[in-house]
Amino acid sequence: MRLFIRHTTRYRFDTPVIHALQRLRLTPKETQGQEILEWDMEYDNAGPELSYEDQHHNTVTLVSVESGTQQVTVTCRGRVDTHDHAGVIGRHAGHLPLWSFLGQTGQTRPGPGMRRLATEIDKRGDDRIDMLHRLSGAILERVDYKTGTTHSRTIAEEAFAAANGVCQDHAHIFIGIARSLGIPARYVSGYLMMNDRIEQEAGHAWAEAYVEELGWVGFDISNGISPDERYVRVATGRDYRDAAPVTGISFGTTSTVLEVDVAVEQQQVQQ
Repeated sequence: MRLFIRHTTRYRFDTPVIHALQRLRLTPKETQGQEILEWDMEYDNAGPELSYEDQHHNTVTLVSVESGTQQVTVTCRGRVDTHDHAGVIGRHAGHLPLWSFLGQTGQTRPGPGMRRLATEIDKRGDDRIDMLHRLSGAILERVDYKTGTTHSRTIAEEAFAAANGVCQDHAHIFIGIARSLGIPARYVSGYLMMNDRIEQEAGHAWAEAYVEELGWVGFDISNGISPDERYVRVATGRDYRDAAPVTGISFGTTSTVLEVDVAVEQQQVQQ
């Protein structure tokens, strides 16, 4: 499937910026089932300083904000060819060893509720793939998808206890429980082509778990499926912070309003 993606990010600062640097993880990965045909990034009131690959093989662009500005716009456009491999990404790659995806982070660490669910899932003794699919379904049964109830700093146990959250929270809960069961797991940020609309208010997030005979396998907990050709992987990490589309620092301003517009649509491939 050929997908066209447009991703626009706008920052509005409350006062003119003296100095600001933004770290952007907005370039899709070249991985199994995904080829990047073209990808362009445009900047208003900012400019790229350098680009590098981080420890997760994410492409990171460091952008400096023009002094005195109060608004920055970053627009990404590109085309990606995708294929359905039932969520299987395959072998482990990157500069971090596989065991590093077993350790909990502040955003994934299980509390009492998540530990009870882990015990319940582990009792069945299914093979690993069946266990992970059951875990994904059990999380969605217990944690409703509901926008506006959590934020980027919400930890997994908080969302689990509140019984609602968004795709980021579903992914963190899945990752935290999988790791507690001895299964390496990681966070994925990216895009999903929706069947009912092109314009979206944000990107998407899901999780991947490492299964010995298959390698990394994706699980979209919020939609109850493994990623198919409608998904585009952009960044991976131990949690949201490693894969966040935008992070940065600024001086001379106290608050920032962030607005995101995303459009994902299928394009016809000429034979």
